[in-house]
Amino acid sequence: MDFTTAGIRRRIRTRRAALTLAGAVGIAGAAVLTVVLPDGEHRAPDRAGHPAPGASPGSPGEVPSPGARGLGDPLAPLDGNGGYTVRRYTLDFDWRAPRTPFAATTTIRATATQALSRFDLDFAGNALHAVTVDGTPAKAVRDGDELVVTPARPIARGGAFTVRVAYTADPTQRRHRDDAIQDYGWVPTADGTLLSLQPDGARMVFPADDHPSVRAPFTFRITTPPGLTAVAGGRLVGRVRQPDGRIRWTYDSEEPVAAQLVQMAIGRFSVVDGTGPRGLPLRDVVPEDLVTDTEAYRALTPEHLAWLEQRLGPYPFRRYGVLVGNTDLPVALETQSLSVVPGADLSGDQVGAERNLVHELAHHWTGDSVAIRRWSDLWLSEGHARFYELLYSDTHGGIDLAGMMRAAYEQHDQWRHDDGAPAEPTASTLFRQMRYDGSALVLYALQEKVGEDTFDRIERSWVTTYRGRAAGTADFVRLASRVAGEDLTPFLTPWLYGPHTPPMPGHPGWQVDPVED
Repeated sequence: MDFTTAGIRRRIRTRRAALTLAGAVGIAGAAVLTVVLPDGEHRAPDRAGHPAPGASPGSPGEVPSPGARGLGDPLAPLDGNGGYTVRRYTLDFDWRAPRTPFAATTTIRATATQALSRFDLDFAGNALHAVTVDGTPAKAVRDGDELVVTPARPIARGGAFTVRVAYTADPTQRRHRDDAIQDYGWVPTADGTLLSLQPDGARMVFPADDHPSVRAPFTFRITTPPGLTAVAGGRLVGRVRQPDGRIRWTYDSEEPVAAQLVQMAIGRFSVVDGTGPRGLPLRDVVPEDLVTDTEAYRALTPEHLAWLEQRLGPYPFRRYGVLVGNTDLPVALETQSLSVVPGADLSGDQVGAERNLVHELAHHWTGDSVAIRRWSDLWLSEGHARFYELLYSDTHGGIDLAGMMRAAYEQHDQWRHDDGAPAEPTASTLFRQMRYDGSALVLYALQEKVGEDTFDRIERSWVTTYRGRAAGTADFVRLASRVAGEDLTPFLTPWLYGPHTPPMPGHPGWQVDPVED
């Protein structure tokens, strides 16, 4: 997620208090119970209760029990689900027209991690039609954002199973947060849609195991009217004209993806292919009327990749590109392998445009590849993206990094008071200024403490050690201490937690402004 100067200026025009907004998390839905009827599908059931390859079957006497309703994240206890691991999502979308509901099916292949009597999926809104487990109708009950599924027979621990949810998707569904996120979910455009799902908007699009620490591969099958293009994160593997003239597009994510980082867009797009460092395939997806206006800044992606690879090592995915949003999109977002950036941010000044582009690209190392373990670890994602955004700008004739960090230092106690310390957010202050400039300041302080060479080794070790995994604040402190050859816990703890900002190493003259209630 981007929170750059360009984005701030845009938001200030409509909301003058953009940096001091009070947050309110999500939307708490009233409990609505809906029994889902079977859809009449008649196919041979999958191997219910059979262990997946490499899995250990449950003992014969293991009593089936419900999977946990959530993963217990302190800031969002019901995000994610227990009792199973998703192996693949397949999304089938029969797109019709902008802002028009359409038929959708999500198929989830999973493996039970316990003997399951029932399990939950995160799913909000949309009209349900049918739920099956291994081809057999299952009981399904709506309870707020939880879809509680009871299969016709229990699933053994280690058993592979397939859930199919048929529903009507509503591409107008959005929610609001009073922080940098603002409106999220489906993002309608003049001729289609795109997605902005952070933090918990995926459940408005498809049933999911929706927590940032949880990832799985995706297959996207999107049918559109002729004249429209469908795109998704990953690789195009099929484009087939149907008998009625409609086009079916199939994409494979190529890598596991967290639900909040899924991208799927439909519209009148031009797809611009290119090549990055070491032959990395590049693919920009641009509204037809914005190709020329955004070309100059999009063409800088190979340079941005090369610069980040010098600091963090090879780009961690198989392809990259920018999806240009020609809509009222409040923020950019690091959707995996296809970052979405507002078109307005790519037609203004170069400093602002590059900050946006580098920020979202940097996330692919820190946030996408190295996922956060809990929402309170968000500082590791946003702080790193902000730090490298500012460092790139500083070294390429843009803003002054030290000046930005000094300004952040002056406000740090106020941000701690208003939004919590960097690693101590509340649910409603997750995406406030502290997780951006305030968290970049922690990394700046660490660099000042250990020196640039050691800091660079910490950073490269961080994204290498945890590539493709989830990691948290304690992991970072331990790794930094090991690489630096000294226990950095006493140094980093007061920076990450607590009410007051520590002295900045090497800058005894920096002062923190008094806190105002």
